[in-house]
Amino acid sequence: MTGLHADLTVPGRLVAQVHAAPGRVVAVIGPNGAGKSTLLGALAGTVAATGRVEVGGRDWTDLPVRERRLGVVFQDRSLFPHLRAHEDVAFGLRTRGVPRRDAERRARDWLDRLGVGDLAERRPAELSGGQAQRVAIARALATEPDLLLLDEPFAGLDVGVATGLRIELARHLAAYAGVVLLVTHDALDALTLADEVLVLDEGRVVQTGSPREVAAHPRTEHVARLVGLNVVREGETLRSFAPSAVTVSPRGAGSGPAPTSARNRWAGRVAALAPHGDAVRLLVTTTRGPELIADVTPAAAVELGLDPGAEVWLSVKETAVQTDSMRP
Repeated sequence: MTGLHADLTVPGRLVAQVHAAPGRVVAVIGPNGAGKSTLLGALAGTVAATGRVEVGGRDWTDLPVRERRLGVVFQDRSLFPHLRAHEDVAFGLRTRGVPRRDAERRARDWLDRLGVGDLAERRPAELSGGQAQRVAIARALATEPDLLLLDEPFAGLDVGVATGLRIELARHLAAYAGVVLLVTHDALDALTLADEVLVLDEGRVVQTGSPREVAAHPRTEHVARLVGLNVVREGETLRSFAPSAVTVSPRGAGSGPAPTSARNRWAGRVAALAPHGDAVRLLVTTTRGPELIADVTPAAAVELGLDPGAEVWLSVKETAVQTDSMRP
């Protein structure tokens, strides 16, 4: 297999080049409307596009959808409501010419691998969201596709269910020989499942790199916020910094004079606070600029009276600020 090589244009919606070696997982991230679903549809052949798509050394450009060695897992699972789980998984195999008995055996084997073999006789209405998604993943992997498209596979699942499924999926993807494109809004998916990250914004690829590279040097506001950084935009430049780098001090009567430097100091009001690991995370609405987040110790939160509505100063040392251009 030679992986994925695509150069696609969907007029008014997408202009993208995508390259990935066999066995690689590419996380596709970006804000709503960035073109993520359009990209998946263009690769699958369900969205009309110009350009070229090559997968596994085979030209897919004009290939009908049914002839593409493709697996897809949708947000809503898209299981057939009238089929039992084993029948649903076997369906894709049967459409590729696998004899019924072999298709049934392989379907049940994949259900066992995904931990839902005991649910093989159930229909979708009898499955939980997590169980249904495991069946959908089994269906996609059972056909041994050259390209696997995962469209937010953990969306709508409880945190605990999503965590278990993420671990299970990572194990199977580690042994998968094809190329995976994973559309996600969750930084954890990109950091734990992906080998590479592709960032889309307004229908164009604006950044690629390893998960750590993209997280350390985000080139869009969406990515910076996705990985939990504060973002201050200055023209075409992003200045980002971690919540732990923010110093919080009280503001108002009896709290001392206002700071004199303006660049990395903001006046604001605590909008909300919540536990965050060993810290307390504050959401602060500033009087000039964006909402910012800051992490303080529980003791500091009590000592400084950081309740909702409290007026505060936020400050960040220049050495803690990362500056990046927004576009390549």
